[in-house]
Amino acid sequence: MRNMWKCALGLVVGLGVFVGGADAQFKNGSQPTELNIPRVSQRGKVSQRIGLTDITIAYHRPEVGGREIWGKTVPYGKVWRSGANENTTVTFTDDVSVEGKPLAAGTYGLHTIPDKDQWTIIFSKNSTSWGSFSYDEKEDALRVTVKPHTAEPFEVLTYVFDDVKADSALATLRWEKMAVPFRVSVDVKAVVLKSVKNELRNVGGFTWAGYDEAAQWCLDNNYNLDEALKWEETSIQNEDRFENWETKSRILDAMGRKDEAGKALSAALDKANAIQLYSYARGLQRSGNAKRAFELYPQVPKKDANHWVSHLALARVSSNAGDFPVAAKEMTQAINGAPDGTKPFLQPLLKRLEAKDDINK
Repeated sequence: MRNMWKCALGLVVGLGVFVGGADAQFKNGSQPTELNIPRVSQRGKVSQRIGLTDITIAYHRPEVGGREIWGKTVPYGKVWRSGANENTTVTFTDDVSVEGKPLAAGTYGLHTIPDKDQWTIIFSKNSTSWGSFSYDEKEDALRVTVKPHTAEPFEVLTYVFDDVKADSALATLRWEKMAVPFRVSVDVKAVVLKSVKNELRNVGGFTWAGYDEAAQWCLDNNYNLDEALKWEETSIQNEDRFENWETKSRILDAMGRKDEAGKALSAALDKANAIQLYSYARGLQRSGNAKRAFELYPQVPKKDANHWVSHLALARVSSNAGDFPVAAKEMTQAINGAPDGTKPFLQPLLKRLEAKDDINK
């Protein structure tokens, strides 16, 4: 039976049903069926992540080898395996859209119908066959049409991801002097939200930080704010901290609830330690709200007068007032108390103060 199969397989190759004699494994035109032997068209794999969604194309890579590819080795108007040997496959870890059409998460056999001016890209529910010889249109999950274009030559068939954006990428087949792209898009926000909800059912849901991070992601993306506020309140219940109260204030502000936002921020600042308060004030200064920053810097020593960051805050206040001797004195004390890894960042500031250069500019 095995010999009959090999003979039949060799006959198929000899009749040219396989794409080109260059794909045959042995000189007699047959293919190995029992042993794991290196293929003439070697296996390749390429992946791209969009948001949290991984797209992976696995394929075998035939060479041009002096052949006339398009319309000859790969006939026009016929279903092609889009590679060599077994099915070329494409895997999506989440639901996607291809050329604007929805496609569920999963692994698909990737077939194509080439033509001079237009290609049909086929995603088959059958991803485990040999080539396209048993392809059945009834198993199609999706078909889209795309435009090929001439491109730099590729001796070996290659899939690449081009024009990568935050929510999409072009998956492109490149071989000989032809490129065939199809765009894959992901609803990144929906995918991330689904993932976040699942993670909150695991370890991340037992800490203040997990709910705070989930709420911050929603806030940064102006997405799902009502649920983000609930998550932040859960974070506060888990552990009452500066971080989650500060995030809650920003969520309320984004929702237009200004009075509540102000109360939440006051609660956050009351809970802040010296480093947190200084960092918050410094962030305001960097974002252009220097007035509010210099209202907060003098409050840092009230949290911990002996902390090095309190001296750094007072150095900024004195520098802003033009009192460089006092600013230099405070900076020296900050350097003396700062961690070794921080000192190199503070020493240039001291030199500027000694030169009467305002470190806030």
